[in-house]
This record gives sequence, C-alpha cells and structure tokens, in this order.
Amino acid sequence: MNNLDSLADKILAGLDHKNTAREEALKLSRLLVQHASKTIRAVHREEWDQADELLGEAGQIAQRLKAATHAQPELYSAGYAQDALKEYAEAHITRALAREEDLPDPDTLGVEYAAYLNGLGEAIGEMRRHALDLIRRGEIERAERLVEAMDEVYGFLTTVDYPDAVTNGLRRTTDMVRGVTERTRGDLTTAARQERLQAALRDFERKFGDSIS
Repeated sequence: MNNLDSLADKILAGLDHKNTAREEALKLSRLLVQHASKTIRAVHREEWDQADELLGEAGQIAQRLKAATHAQPELYSAGYAQDALKEYAEAHITRALAREEDLPDPDTLGVEYAAYLNGLGEAIGEMRRHALDLIRRGEIERAERLVEAMDEVYGFLTTVDYPDAVTNGLRRTTDMVRGVTERTRGDLTTAARQERLQAALRDFERKFGDSIS
C-alpha cells in the first residue's frame, strides 16, 4: 500500500477544489438572487433604466456562475444554482410582461428550461401586483391586457405535462398561476364595473345639469 499517500493527496486536492467551487457558486447564487429581487422592485416602480442596469449586472453574474461550475456540473445542477437562475429568468420575464414586450428566450438567457418555466410561473405572481397597481391608478385597459397575458401563460403551462422530476415541481407553480390569474381577473372585473358605473353617473350628472341650465 505504498500509494496511499499519493492517492490521499490527489483526493484531498480534488475535494478542496470542489469545495472552493461550491463556495463560489453559493456566493454568486446569492448575489444573482439579490439582483433579480432588486430588478423586480424597480419594475414595479416602473424605473426601467435601473431595471435594465440591474439585469445587465445579473447577466454577468449568471455567466460567472456558469464559469465557476463548468468543471463541476453537479454544482451547476444543484438546487441553489438553479433557484438563482430561476429568479434571474423571473426578473427578465417580469420586466417583459410589464412592458408588454416579447418574452426573453431561455437559450439567450442561458437558463435551463425547467428553471425558466418556473420563473415564468412566478412572474405571474408579480404581474398580479402590477395589475393591482394599474387598477388603483385607473389604468384599466393596461390591466386588462396584462390579465390576458397572464391567462395565456397559464394556458401554456397547462400543456407542459412532464413528471416533476423533469420540471422541478412545475405543477405546483401552475396551480399557483391559476389561482393568481383568477383572483386578478375578479379584481379587474369589479374595477371595470365600478369605472362604468362612475362614468354613467358622471354622464347623468352632466345631462341633468344641462337640463337644469
């Protein structure tokens, strides 16, 4: 057993390298999630320049994450890394939906399809908040278009019929999307009725005032 020392040196060096890569991946994953969260907050405030700047920085972090795990693919596939990439995709999708633009391509973002789909679903939760903000501002038409987009996303997600092991639990996300979309549609319907009633009252008051004068 003359080779034990050399084997030990090789194995420990390999584990040390893997642990270093893991620590770097964890750090970058946390940083990516922070940038995604800040981007979504900027989108809700409609601070588009800041959102775009944050997304640009997030893209660089995502590339660093892929580079850090290139030699350790099991680290790239780990839950924390894929969760961070899901949040990154969600931030991009949230911006696109809020701006009524085309959705980003997962291949362009460099995000695995399962992570992208879950990010797409979670972006719908953010769109409920955005729709409610629009309703409060009286921007009913924009809110209607947003709810239509939410419904389209839900319709698409229902067609993704694969085991959870393949989609990382997309069915739960799809169920969430259904509930969020239905509640938002209900809120929008109520707001639209109130707007029509207020418009009718204003019209009546104007006509009544004209008849008196």
